[in-house]
Amino acid sequence: QVQLVESGGGLVQAGGSLRLSCAASGRTSSITAMGWYRQAPGKQRELVATITSGGRTIYADSVKGRFTISRDNAKNTVYLQMNSLKSEDTAVYYCSAVMAREASWGQGTQVTVSS
Repeated sequence: QVQLVESGGGLVQAGGSLRLSCAASGRTSSITAMGWYRQAPGKQRELVATITSGGRTIYADSVKGRFTISRDNAKNTVYLQMNSLKSEDTAVYYCSAVMAREASWGQGTQVTVSS
């Protein structure tokens, strides 16, 4: 069982930056990948970025070149550095951890980008 806690969300102007953090606890040795998803009002939850235990990354086309996912294995923490933010990035951002049998989700953190 893995528990996730997100932090770092907030209000930022377009063109600005935010850094989200996700701390994992519990059976962290079972995690094969971690990532970030987001959900805007009236929209389906969508993948933002993922990073595997081997360090491979995947980004949504909409954030390539602007967002960077990284990890600190010693702290069992993943980060999402978000630069050049746009109003369309406004959403609740959820951290996820994927194991062989199940996935865990954090409670989400609100990111609001103003014009």
